[in-house]
Amino acid sequence: MALKRFMTLPRHILEGEKAHPEATGELSSILLQLGLAAKLISLEVNKAGLANIIGFTGQENVHGEQVKKLDIFAHEMLIKAMDHGGHFCVMASEEEEDIIHLPPNKKIGKYVLLFDPLDGSSNIDANISIGTIFSIYKRISPGNGPGNLEDCLQQGYKQEVAGYIVYGSSTIFVYTAGHGVYGFTLDPAFGEFLLSHDNIRIPKSGRIYSLNEGNYFSWPKGLKDYIKYLQANYYNGKPYQARYVGSMVADIHRTLLYGGIFIYPGDRRNPKGKLRLCYECNPMAFIVEAAGGRATDGKERILDKKPESLHERSPIYIGSEDDVLLVEKFLRESREAY
Repeated sequence: MALKRFMTLPRHILEGEKAHPEATGELSSILLQLGLAAKLISLEVNKAGLANIIGFTGQENVHGEQVKKLDIFAHEMLIKAMDHGGHFCVMASEEEEDIIHLPPNKKIGKYVLLFDPLDGSSNIDANISIGTIFSIYKRISPGNGPGNLEDCLQQGYKQEVAGYIVYGSSTIFVYTAGHGVYGFTLDPAFGEFLLSHDNIRIPKSGRIYSLNEGNYFSWPKGLKDYIKYLQANYYNGKPYQARYVGSMVADIHRTLLYGGIFIYPGDRRNPKGKLRLCYECNPMAFIVEAAGGRATDGKERILDKKPESLHERSPIYIGSEDDVLLVEKFLRESREAY
């Protein structure tokens, strides 16, 4: 999308702060630090092959998945970028089994940071778009000391800010504070994020559906019926299109801009799906809803779900409102779920 006006990410954040006289400036500072971390991660992603960063470390993460070198770099970079500003009381990462406490010599703040440092990392070696996902909450634990697990297990609607960064043919930083969704593209010429997607609104419906059809025979009947319906019908006179990257960040970004639906369901093998409620589903649902879309687990609004554990998984149906409502109808009528 062509630049409509010269607006950098820092300027946009500061102008947003001025529009809210009650703002303390802390969220602005957090977003600026996240922008810096995104630039550094983007730089490493773009030179990963040259820097011998791609490939496996030989270790497994908490989910039993092979950890890639770039995952660790992104994880450590985000912690280093965010742990010294005095804004957070606790952090949590998809790559860490437990919560991440701030260093003992650092100031403790009132915010909580949850992040997936490198979503879609199985695509790294194939040079397919990957990304970072983050969400910010206010602490709910009493006192001014370190935060705890309770601070990290909040319902998604309580997020203050959520966002993601796509590392692809260009690097794009997308965020929302609940009112408006904005995208910024990194200009490599002078190393700054420029506003390229102003006040993103997801179309009411779309032509694209995105899910891994290789799992078809494990799906609930309602989802099978929904996909058959799409394949047998037309959208504005044209067939529906299946598009699936395998990086949630990339698939959601396309859905946000073009409309349609992204689905990662529960199935016979994984009744709760495979995506993490705290690190992936909640921040993406917050963004898509702020853009006028809808996100559910097939029965319940994603943002209303109360996480029971840090790495809890959830099915997700997310995207254009009409498309999500339609798949929910098919799921209800089949009365079969996993």
